Amino acid sequence: MVLEGDPELVETEESFVNWIYSELTSSWLNICLTVAIIYLLYKILFPSNDVKPAETETVLPPLKKQDMTLQQLRKYDGTSPESEGRICVAVNGKIFDVTRGRRFYGPEGPYSGFAGRDASRGLATFSVEPVSDDYDDLSDLKPSEMEQVKEWELQFSEKYDLVGRLLKAGEAPILPTEEEDEDDEEPVELLLDEEDAKTK
Repeated sequence: MVLEGDPELVETEESFVNWIYSELTSSWLNICLTVAIIYLLYKILFPSNDVKPAETETVLPPLKKQDMTLQQLRKYDGTSPESEGRICVAVNGKIFDVTRGRRFYGPEGPYSGFAGRDASRGLATFSVEPVSDDYDDLSDLKPSEMEQVKEWELQFSEKYDLVGRLLKAGEAPILPTEEEDEDDEEPVELLLDEEDAKTK
């Protein structure tokens, strides 16, 4: 039985092609979908060789260990020129460098209100609103809220680098502050210059 020359088969093939064509061109939606499918198939079968370089985020060196007051912490909000793009957050009296989590704590992030601030109360009460600029001793929190703060502190310590402690007003730092480091560096340089002068 030869089907190649069978007029019924040819007629069936033509009617099938005509039916597909009429279905595809019967509405604008079908035309648009057909064009989209053809475009996607083309992109899959013939991918472009233009490889765009991946955006690399510059990795900053670790922030120097230091204790900070709220005013010193405030400059590490990721937007101020002094921060150099760094973001720090205090949780339960400890300061963490959360720069790696920029998409969460950066200017466009959902937790941007915590950047450069003590986030303890906000984390305890599940509030992302910017917190107070005054030191918060958290003494009025409920035990369950304090437990939340401690859990957040643990999560931050596992994920981010510890920078130092958050200082109360008038409290002396254990780790040197940036200003103290700068003061310490100058006398060392002076001593070196004096010793060089004596040897000459």
